[in-house]
Amino acid sequence: MSSIPHHVENGNEISNSVTNFMKEFQIGQLLFKCNAGKVKGIPVIEVFQYLFCLIFSDRSMYMQRKTGVFDGSFCKNTVYRFLNDPRINWLRFTTLLSTRIINVFMKPLTDEKRKDVFIIDDSLFDRSRSKKTELLAKVFDHCSMKFKRGYRMLTLGWSDGNSFVPVNHCLLSAADDKNLLCEAANFDGRSLAGKRRKRSRRKATEVMIDLVKTAQLSGVSAKYVLFDSWFSSPKTITALKTDCGLDTIAMVKKSSKIQYGYQDGRYSIKEIYRQCKKRRGRSKYLLSVDITVGDEAMPAKIVCVRNKSRKKDWLAIISTDTTISEEEIIRIYGKRWNIEMFFKACKSYLHLVKECRSISYDALTAHVSIVFTRYMMLSVTQRCNTDDKTICELYFRLMDELDDITFSQSMRIIIDALMETVMEYFHITEQQLEEFTSRFVQRLPKYMQKALECGSAAA
Repeated sequence: MSSIPHHVENGNEISNSVTNFMKEFQIGQLLFKCNAGKVKGIPVIEVFQYLFCLIFSDRSMYMQRKTGVFDGSFCKNTVYRFLNDPRINWLRFTTLLSTRIINVFMKPLTDEKRKDVFIIDDSLFDRSRSKKTELLAKVFDHCSMKFKRGYRMLTLGWSDGNSFVPVNHCLLSAADDKNLLCEAANFDGRSLAGKRRKRSRRKATEVMIDLVKTAQLSGVSAKYVLFDSWFSSPKTITALKTDCGLDTIAMVKKSSKIQYGYQDGRYSIKEIYRQCKKRRGRSKYLLSVDITVGDEAMPAKIVCVRNKSRKKDWLAIISTDTTISEEEIIRIYGKRWNIEMFFKACKSYLHLVKECRSISYDALTAHVSIVFTRYMMLSVTQRCNTDDKTICELYFRLMDELDDITFSQSMRIIIDALMETVMEYFHITEQQLEEFTSRFVQRLPKYMQKALECGSAAA
């Protein structure tokens, strides 16, 4: 079975890279641990590898079957049954795989002094054209500031500042019934499928704590947890410290309802900022104050910095680790941007939203896990390279060569067929044919001429 077009010379290289990645990190074994094993029939790893490699193919599963390119030993129903299987624990699969990559591959390459972090954020999983998708909800999009159909893809990732590895995720539906558009399928609440659907209806801050605990139980460790102001509340910060033993570095929400302990009183962040004297000149930060968080009076530090996009505005960063300097707090929080790049790569290059059109919540969860696995392979490949290539550059390095070779071969086939027809119909000599060919090629655009030169050189 080949999910990559075998008329492409680079196809074998990509297929070998995928096979080596799956063997090195024992993905078949991990799938079996997550209830994806089979006693007989088509091996699960074969179906998984086919879905994994669809991104490197030049057509979807539907078009492969319609054009006769698909040569797998299984039918489309096998793929659908695999994706819709409610027994497979995809949360555990991505957690175990990321644990193996981080502990076995990433951490030996990272200095012990470097501060690794957990990063938590959510992104819109857009399903605007869907009407009957399970647990579909109206979700507020932070970018457009509007409600859209879809899910909130809450993601926990790990980063050492150089590489980013997605650990686990949850597609969040609406916690409020008035925003829920489609009901969930009926499953026993004690089953994995039932628990998965219950988790999707919980608050994001509660699910976030569960994702961190799951990662810690599997063996992933980090020194800090980073997130933006959407998750920054005293209750969340306190829970991460007491329940998970992790310090938080996060953006502070400028809300008058959230108060912190400061100088024998409780004030909002805006009130604290007005009371304190700011640093002058071109300092890296405007203000640094020691405060307490929550009813437990947990000690913390708030650092205020200038907003680069609006000079008159300011931003506040809170850290529950009061031993590190203000410059270090700002530097560590800068690592949070890695998850934004991850969302961009998954949506733009790894077909996170457009590839799967299933209406089953289980299938969507499986699809997100497969996309996360693709990113993990690219992250490992990036770390293996001696030169500093981005994830997007690695993707295009694979895809561009596929497109160029395919285009040059197609052009060569068209030109050869045209010349044979001209020679047969007009009964011209070979010398006249060569002259006709050269003039014809000269009239083509430059990129077509280069493609034909590459095709003839390869031949």
